[in-house]
Amino acid sequence: QVQLVESGGGLVQAGGSLRLSCAASGNIVSIRDMGWYRQAPGKQRELVASITTVARTNYLDSVKGRFTISRDNTKKTVYLQMNSLKSEDTAVYYCNAEVRSYSSIYFTSYWGQGTQVTVSS
Repeated sequence: QVQLVESGGGLVQAGGSLRLSCAASGNIVSIRDMGWYRQAPGKQRELVASITTVARTNYLDSVKGRFTISRDNTKKTVYLQMNSLKSEDTAVYYCNAEVRSYSSIYFTSYWGQGTQVTVSS
């Protein structure tokens, strides 16, 4: 079984910073793309940032220049450094990873449980 465990959310004032972490564990053979999504109340879940195995990144336009995604393949962990936070960044942030486990020849998308980020203005 594969698990993604997130940490690092919390309450921060506008203009502040937070760093989210997401560690994958279980019977993992390999991890392909990893990413962070968020969902604010009453809104659809949206992709915030993603990163490939060779560190090619993609960002939501509204976070470009403020957020940085990175990964440590040896630790099976993805990070999201969030700077200059705004009230509109308030949401539950979810980690996602495409994982191939020992029980399958296919890659499967896994999700973390979500971590709340609240930015006060």
